[in-house]
Amino acid sequence: MTGEKIKVLLVEDNPGDVLLLQEFLQDVTAAVVELMPVEQLDEALNHLARASFDVMLLDLSLPDSQGLETFIKAHNQAKSTPIIVLTGIADETLALKAMQQGAQDYLVKGQVTGDLLVRSMRYAIERQRIEDALRQSEERFRVALKNSPIFVFNQDLELRYTWVYNPAFGFTAEEMLGKRDSELIPLESAHHLTAMKLGVLVTGVGTRDEVSITTTQGTRYYDLTVEPLRNEAQQIIGITCACIDISERQAALEERKLADATIREQAALLDITTDAILVRDLENKILFWNKGAEILYGWSAAEAKGKNASELLDNDEPQSDMEAALLEVINKGKWQGELTKLTKAGKEILVASRWSLVCDEQGKPKSILTVDTDITEKKRLEAQLFRAQRLESIGTLASGIAHDLNNILTPILAGAQLLPMKFPDVDQRTRHLLEILEVNAKRGADLVKQVLSFARGVEGKRINLQIRHLIVEVSKILKETFPKSIQVSTDLSKDLWIVSGDGTQIHQVLMNLCVNARDAMPNGGSLSICATNLYIDENYARMNLEAKVGPYIVITVTDTGAGIPEENLDRIFEPFFTTKEVGQGTGLGLSTVIGIIKSHGGFITVHSEKGVGTSFEVYLPAVEGVETLKADNAKIATANGETIMIVEDEPAIQEITKTSLETHNYKTIVASDGIEAIAVYAKHMDQISVVLMDLMLPSLDGLTAIRTLKKINPKVKIIATSGLMSSNKLEAVANSGVTTFLPKPYTINELLLTLQRVIA
Repeated sequence: MTGEKIKVLLVEDNPGDVLLLQEFLQDVTAAVVELMPVEQLDEALNHLARASFDVMLLDLSLPDSQGLETFIKAHNQAKSTPIIVLTGIADETLALKAMQQGAQDYLVKGQVTGDLLVRSMRYAIERQRIEDALRQSEERFRVALKNSPIFVFNQDLELRYTWVYNPAFGFTAEEMLGKRDSELIPLESAHHLTAMKLGVLVTGVGTRDEVSITTTQGTRYYDLTVEPLRNEAQQIIGITCACIDISERQAALEERKLADATIREQAALLDITTDAILVRDLENKILFWNKGAEILYGWSAAEAKGKNASELLDNDEPQSDMEAALLEVINKGKWQGELTKLTKAGKEILVASRWSLVCDEQGKPKSILTVDTDITEKKRLEAQLFRAQRLESIGTLASGIAHDLNNILTPILAGAQLLPMKFPDVDQRTRHLLEILEVNAKRGADLVKQVLSFARGVEGKRINLQIRHLIVEVSKILKETFPKSIQVSTDLSKDLWIVSGDGTQIHQVLMNLCVNARDAMPNGGSLSICATNLYIDENYARMNLEAKVGPYIVITVTDTGAGIPEENLDRIFEPFFTTKEVGQGTGLGLSTVIGIIKSHGGFITVHSEKGVGTSFEVYLPAVEGVETLKADNAKIATANGETIMIVEDEPAIQEITKTSLETHNYKTIVASDGIEAIAVYAKHMDQISVVLMDLMLPSLDGLTAIRTLKKINPKVKIIATSGLMSSNKLEAVANSGVTTFLPKPYTINELLLTLQRVIA
């Protein structure tokens, strides 16, 4: 949309949201956006009646209208203006209904970036242009056929009539369907027509000629155009023809040119159609069934003709909706919408259906022409895109808060480790509380990493783990936090094998499964966690495609809850699928579980019975070796009074890092931003052993400061640190010559060990 002037009607009663959208559009697009903000729906409808807009951004919660009714009113008035719903209502059902009613997109406030909004607007405007052009083309085609004397028809490879419009030769369409020319007209005329049509079938090249045909009215002359009719694979499946009676030679030449142009347009449109086309009478009996309908629905024309269309195709469409559609097509002459249909094989498909009323010569309705387009795959891709956009929004949100969360956790973690050294004589209870503080600060840091791992696909650290420890830890948490009405038990085999994995991620898998089990037992019940060794052989692997031959650890989480309905079992691992009420669940729990398990090379199965309970079995590959010790257990050498320059803008982190280092016999110099860091280093470079540099600094960012320090002293030793780092940023740091990166939040031991390695 670069260089364009885009008129946008914004229906939003929150001034703050209006300002935010204005900033979004100014920041991310080079187009000139003319934004017309209004606060009420009635005011918007008045604007639509007086002026045209390229796109409309519509909130569903307005002072004078609420919910889906808001969109329906706007859509009825908007005509050819595309509407994007931009609302704070994160309701998947409402979003689906709005999209079905004609919304171009459904965006939720707080999850929308400028880029996403502009992409959605660009897509909506372009799609509306395409739809308008298609409607105009279809209308021109329909009007041209209805108001012209042109006889248009299709014939199959046996040259039997399969579709007829504006029939000629003195016959009705019903009399011609299924018959050859030799069964309708004298053999001499039929032979000439047959030879002409067979030539097109053989060569695949269209032709046009003037032919004479003996009819009940005598000899008539026709201008006949014959073109090959092809399927999607470009295979010839018949011919499509158009002819006009040119017996009255006195017709004006201009009329002849118009007829020629119309014939070519009609022939081309008929040649490329791959839609299902059917005609049914007002009692819903099928009269005509084209090849496209046979391919889409599976029933042959012979099987479909005479059948009730609803009994043959309709699945679970509400009867009231179908009656409303029928009433509209009779009153207005047309209807279009999306319908769920059933094929002969029992498969559900979604079609875009367009109905047109066909009248007799006296103008009385006699049948309904239906054109169905299969949009099942299109809708599936749109749903994937919608989910991907929501995941992108979650990733953006997680990235935005991760840095601040890690900066908050860093002084807490360091303080929890420093206090026992400062006060070695505290009582046992206080020491235990400090240990709890340290453990939970580490858990919080790991959870921040886990959120980023889900949102961005970052791999966790893999070490050799003993699953027993994790299950015991989870069991303690459950017994302390779950209602007393839920009995928690464990059954762990002796000598459990080792797995290679990320302890925090597997801990999250167990917690997610247990929390789901708790929610399934609101009135209490039993929850058990079992773990055992299992060697999967070839026979088992053949029956489960996700399994591989080899040793596994099997963790089973079983509850006695309500169970999962059978119709939901195939969907429980989909992102955002949840049966809980709005605000009670995000639908991300089990999708995170299966993502973690697959990243560990494992798989998961589920068994559930309504009213009895549910059992999840997690299979993780076992490995040889022993449990990996944590890095905090490594030996830390005593410092020799080396000077460390701390470059950090967060006062709490600055103070706790300074205190921690000085407690361990280091000297410190502090700088609060990149400019101060350069000045301080230039003054004390001979004393400073290592620079601990935060990368997200005010005034001058850390990366620029690092490059400057490298120019001052190419041999300067630098440890880069940050609470959030993208892969591009890490690559830039590495290119600057810094090879050591310490992610926040870090423990005192991690900081001391890193300094020890860099100094050495």
